[in-house]
Amino acid sequence: TVTSVQLVQFYLHRITKLNPALNAVITVSPTALADARAADKARRQGDDRPLLGMPIIVKDNIDTSGMPTTAGSWALAGSSPSDAFIVQRLKAAGAIVIAKANLSEWANFRSIPSSSGWSGIGGQTNMAYVLDRNPCGSSSGSGVAASADLAVAAVGTETDGSIVCPSGANGIVGIKPTV
Repeated sequence: TVTSVQLVQFYLHRITKLNPALNAVITVSPTALADARAADKARRQGDDRPLLGMPIIVKDNIDTSGMPTTAGSWALAGSSPSDAFIVQRLKAAGAIVIAKANLSEWANFRSIPSSSGWSGIGGQTNMAYVLDRNPCGSSSGSGVAASADLAVAAVGTETDGSIVCPSGANGIVGIKPTV
């Protein structure tokens, strides 16, 4: 009974309302609503892909066409590569990438005493339920986005606890597939 447009509008509203305190999202897709309208039209025409019109957030070290991929670093500001394999697969299943999640800059590969969830571009990601607590791991933006219900699902990347740690800290389920 809910259209993709309504669902995307709901999540864009939540991002606008909650992200100033959370810093979980770095970039919002400028085509999210157009993509949702296209998904609704496709569904009316019989398209039954499993993720058709579902809003997904991906970590900002995953290449996504139409939005910069910066790994949270000003060194990559404006970088706009083509879709990564996982994004190709999500889009083929009908998903809409509505935003890019903040992360620990360079997926936490910048120094040993680095802060979880901080990037030059996105600032400090804050845990959704206790804003002054560590959101944990390099996929902290994805974990907080899922915890705060900023999308149907969020995708992170695993380097060294980057999915497991934010999942545990933010009270969500994280799936860490094999390499």
